[in-house]
Amino acid sequence: MSSPRSVSALGFRDYRLFWFGQLISLSGTWMQSVAQGWLVYSLTKSPFYLGMVAAAGSLPILLFTLGGGIAADRFRKRNLLLLTQALSIVPAVVLGILTELKIATVWQVALIAGFLGTVNAFDIPARQAFMVELVGKESLTNAIALNSAAFHGARMIGPVIAGVAIANIGLPACFYLNAVSFVAVIVALSKISTSGEARIPSQGVFRELVEGIQFMRNKPDIYRIIIMIAVFSLLAMPFVTLLPAFAVEVLRTGSAGFGLLVGATGAGALSAALFLALRADIEDKNKFMAIAAFCISLPLLAFSMSENFYYSLIALFFIGWGLVSFLATANSFIQLSVPDNLRGRAMSVYAFVFLGTAPIGNSLMGTAADLIGTAHSITISAFVCIAVSVVFCVKICRS
Repeated sequence: MSSPRSVSALGFRDYRLFWFGQLISLSGTWMQSVAQGWLVYSLTKSPFYLGMVAAAGSLPILLFTLGGGIAADRFRKRNLLLLTQALSIVPAVVLGILTELKIATVWQVALIAGFLGTVNAFDIPARQAFMVELVGKESLTNAIALNSAAFHGARMIGPVIAGVAIANIGLPACFYLNAVSFVAVIVALSKISTSGEARIPSQGVFRELVEGIQFMRNKPDIYRIIIMIAVFSLLAMPFVTLLPAFAVEVLRTGSAGFGLLVGATGAGALSAALFLALRADIEDKNKFMAIAAFCISLPLLAFSMSENFYYSLIALFFIGWGLVSFLATANSFIQLSVPDNLRGRAMSVYAFVFLGTAPIGNSLMGTAADLIGTAHSITISAFVCIAVSVVFCVKICRS
């Protein structure tokens, strides 16, 4: 393994611009995510509303992301991304104003989250499918890993800054800083020479949608991975939404401690992304994903039973490592398994099960947390994830 290969994607000028722009923008996005969660919990003191607002942000992805995949295959991806990034500034500015004027309500936050979710439904498939056109197939796995490193590096940086900002200069600053951060990725996209090819002529939305879904349904390896992603999205990922309640009810920590909890997950995720980037590729992706699945479910169980802040940080680190290891490898596996003219739709299916099912999971876990307690609801979901991970591992061994 040579060093040039391990960073090959950053050797492409267009990808380098895209990567640095994303790093800045995503740091702002994670600041807003933390600030929004803290705002909702401050207004309601209820994990149910945390789940409800998170569901409002994810529901449009469930409804529209498959259409976003068709748009990514039909239109030039750079132009589509310039539009989505510009539109993403609007909810950040509105939230900042409402919070600063002290007139924000949980329903306003939910509506704003829904608007941003609609934008993301078109942004995510285009962004994922754009990478192969920036670096080519040979460097795609490395590009995905580096993109995960940017995403989760931001996930580590953003929440920590947000926690400090909330405690020292107030909640509105997080939203305003996020709005400014989108300028970085807009400038980067405007300087990229690759515009992203339009891969397909119009054949009718329904026909194009069915074509993409049928292709992936008929590939057992892809179908199995999609099912696993759906399970983790429904039962494992909602722990992030419940972290404000867990921080207050179980660990008895404030906003700075809450930021560190989210940051610990980001640190684990970043370490996984860097590991994958330095490896350049994983030869036996199925085996690696099986290991990563247990690195999600077992630490999730440990976290749910912990009442110690530092033990919780360690558990969250390993959950973050497992999630990125599984999802980045799955992303690479799927993209390399589909033809070019279906890549946008393949990534929309990936986003559909990863993010689109989140409204169901967030609503389910938020309701369960209200009824039986935050810790107990996470414990039950962890046991289910462990059982499904065992089944996934058995299927791989038999195939």
